[in-house]
Amino acid sequence: MAAVILAAGLGRRFGSPKVVAQLGGQTLLLRVSRLAREAGLNPIIAVVPRGAETPSRVDAVVNTDPARGLSSSLRLGIAAVPANRAALVLLVDQPTMPRETISAVLAARGRRPLVVATADDRYGPPVLIEPEAFDLVSDLSGDVGLRDLLVSRPDLVESVEVPAHAPDVDTAADLERLEDRLGP
Repeated sequence: MAAVILAAGLGRRFGSPKVVAQLGGQTLLLRVSRLAREAGLNPIIAVVPRGAETPSRVDAVVNTDPARGLSSSLRLGIAAVPANRAALVLLVDQPTMPRETISAVLAARGRRPLVVATADDRYGPPVLIEPEAFDLVSDLSGDVGLRDLLVSRPDLVESVEVPAHAPDVDTAADLERLEDRLGP
């Protein structure tokens, strides 16, 4: 199973690309790639903007035009997954994703081609995509992730209840709150 980390966003609300932001002295990308590695995912593919540095043992896929939206990064990441491997999609702006959430989604593999974490009746990352569902990603366009696809195709979705979704780092204030939670 491969990891696809979406990290090419422009970070408009954040004020800069999140791929370079740090939490606890580590980049958000390093934190999320470690979560993927600890979950046994291989390869770890990160879709990043041009010029971004990636941690060792992370395969960078450059999105040369991230302004095309989230769907462009998702398509690039899925296209980089080796043949016959499923992909677990993670977001760089969720560096505190609980390992238990990743484990729960991975454990539900095999029933349907899409597996998603659900909390409070709402889908959220991570999302597992089996190879037979990769073509569904190619139909996405604009600043759209997988949520609309998941909602429109419930027959393909295995929903895994988790206690809560990991908080997103959308703004500098969000990052400060996470930093405060981590403590010294």
